[in-house]
Amino acid sequence: MAAKDLRINQQIRVREVRLIDHEGNQRGLVPTPQALDMAREAGVDLVEVAPNANPPVCKLLDYGKYKFELEKKQKDANKKQKQLKLKEIRMQPKIEKHDLEFKTKHINDFLEDGSKVKVTIRFRGREMAHTEIGQDVLMNILQKLDEMGAKFNVDRKPQMEGRFMSMILSPKSKR
Repeated sequence: MAAKDLRINQQIRVREVRLIDHEGNQRGLVPTPQALDMAREAGVDLVEVAPNANPPVCKLLDYGKYKFELEKKQKDANKKQKQLKLKEIRMQPKIEKHDLEFKTKHINDFLEDGSKVKVTIRFRGREMAHTEIGQDVLMNILQKLDEMGAKFNVDRKPQMEGRFMSMILSPKSKR
């Protein structure tokens, strides 16, 4: 739960709360005005930590410090998430053999780095009448990647999008 969603002190408008004091001890059911007085005496805030409970659970603590700790935990959680990048390799249907091998090597490198790869073939003019050539090029890339020993999944098989034919590859998870 985000810190901005929590109610504190006078914002808590229920008759009684389940109270946990600033040392972490359960105090049981306490009328809200009495809990507010206890918070004032201890020099801390009354913070509603579990608003969905019946009655809500409140804790006596320093709200600023608590908010800071929550934000710190959130940042750490975000750091641990892996951001998948989508790289794109573009080519034409009449690509030379060396260029195809060069681009396939780049695709393999991207997959090894953990990025998704969108392989796109652009058709111009009369090339649109022979989209099967583009399909053959994409299948040739898949074959070459297999020969290189690349570990990947085909997320989207080759398909046309206007003047472009593309497929999306992703690395197999390392688990």
